[in-house]
Amino acid sequence: MTDGTAATQAFYSRYATVYDLVARRTPGVTDLRESVVAALDPQPGDTVVEMGCGTGANFPHLRERVAPSGTVVGVDFTPGVLDVARDRIEREGWENVHAVRGDATRPPLREADAVLATFVSGMLADPAAAVRTWADVVGPGGRLALGDLGRSTSPLGRPLNAVFAGLVRATTPPGGGRWTESPAALLDERLVAAHSELERLCTGVRRDVRALGFARVRGGTVRADAVGDGSG
Repeated sequence: MTDGTAATQAFYSRYATVYDLVARRTPGVTDLRESVVAALDPQPGDTVVEMGCGTGANFPHLRERVAPSGTVVGVDFTPGVLDVARDRIEREGWENVHAVRGDATRPPLREADAVLATFVSGMLADPAAAVRTWADVVGPGGRLALGDLGRSTSPLGRPLNAVFAGLVRATTPPGGGRWTESPAALLDERLVAAHSELERLCTGVRRDVRALGFARVRGGTVRADAVGDGSG
């Protein structure tokens, strides 16, 4: 484990409860989560894997789509947020929802019908490679969806980009040298890389832009000729 990884795990474990409140109670975040699940379009009976599931804020939305015969599996590498996610599963009595510790770039599950990742792309050194890995997990005809935050290109949102950049810097886990001098710029680069790779790998892509342009959603069906091509 690198120093940066350890620092990130410690940061999110320490603030897991606060993060959970932000993840569920921020104005507009419920609509955003519903939008990305709609872009994923899981069906009853599907097995859905959420990479970087955090405290499980997406679990209710996913479970509603796949229940009663489907399964939701959340993967995260941070013990503290997984504790919150597991408490939620136990409290709600969700027998078909599971939270496991693992690396989203090396998923512990190799087969699924659909893969979802929200607010994860910006944390990955090579988000395009991660998207290719997830496409291999679901295979041809499987579904992928991403929901991410980045600086706005909307005329309404652009005046707030400086505020957004300040928030990104303030909430960046310390240590490890993960970020360049401009954390918001690196976040944008990683968002574009991940979403562009999804566009390349998928057909029937559904797109949505929310929160004055700060939130970007994409979901599509993996093409038959896209799996295992190793591009990029």
